[in-house]
Amino acid sequence: MIELLDTKIQLASPYWLFALIALPIVAWLRGRRSVSAMILPFSGAWRRPNIVGGTKLATTLAFLSAVFIIIALARPQAVTTERHSKSRGYDIVLAVDLSRSMEAEDYFVDRKRSNRLQAVKPVLSAFINRRENDRIGLIAFAGRAYTVAPLTFDHKWLARQTERLQIGLIEDGTAIGDSLAVATSRLLEGAKERAGEREGAFIVLLTDGENTAGMMDPMEGATLAKDAGIRVYTIAAGKNGYVPFPRRNERGERIGTTQEFLRVDTETLMKIANETNGEFFRAENSDTIDQAFEKIDASSTIEFEVQQYSTITELFKYALYAAGVLSVLGVLSTGSKMREALV
Repeated sequence: MIELLDTKIQLASPYWLFALIALPIVAWLRGRRSVSAMILPFSGAWRRPNIVGGTKLATTLAFLSAVFIIIALARPQAVTTERHSKSRGYDIVLAVDLSRSMEAEDYFVDRKRSNRLQAVKPVLSAFINRRENDRIGLIAFAGRAYTVAPLTFDHKWLARQTERLQIGLIEDGTAIGDSLAVATSRLLEGAKERAGEREGAFIVLLTDGENTAGMMDPMEGATLAKDAGIRVYTIAAGKNGYVPFPRRNERGERIGTTQEFLRVDTETLMKIANETNGEFFRAENSDTIDQAFEKIDASSTIEFEVQQYSTITELFKYALYAAGVLSVLGVLSTGSKMREALV
């Protein structure tokens, strides 16, 4: 990856700029002469009273030409700094539970009661933004598991898809085994696309319940991931026991709050993590879920070598071009006035 850091202008021989001080002195000395003198080659041949008044433009152009010549001698340069980095990166799939239990309001965000999904979304977005060298995909599951986003480097688009996740999009249930199977399938497809370029792959499984649906047992899904060399980080979200839960009417409108008993199957999630050489995290509140993602980020980040280069482009030729053009215009303007005088 090549990253453009900065471009700046510098002078290789800045002391030549002191010569600019001489130009006002020359102008002052010319003003004291009875007959004007031009700073142009062969201009002495044009010192005739009927022409002198016509050489003011040429004199101005000559002074400007001298300015650009001095600037050229100072050697202006454009210095562009680039950073070259190499990283093979990871392929990551985030598997997020959208079952009804994720509506439990046992989290607090900014001191306001929040359900589990609302608390998880900003943490997911922050994790995605930190992994700029990785391809990341998104799986949503409840009674079934679906691919929301394939592996992608477009993290801004992926963050928008994460924000759109809602409870109720998928039939209710918790299909943990199916979510692992779908996530493993997406990662195996990604391995074929980037053969030899991926450092590794892992799944982040976030759920708050027990496996109650799907065609595959959770440990069967874990075995699939293990056989493919894919680690699974499991995060158990929410608390066991009675938790506040929104009460809704037949139209789905909230009409109050009730208490419901929920259970997180931490034992199975620990087994999945151990089976795949991953890690288990318990996240009973918004702070601990944030810490879990930070630990995952730190444990699976590639350190890569960065080299910085500076490219220097000489710009003095452009000042010389300007000086040449101004000199030619000065000669042409003086020649025009001479022809008028001779006529």
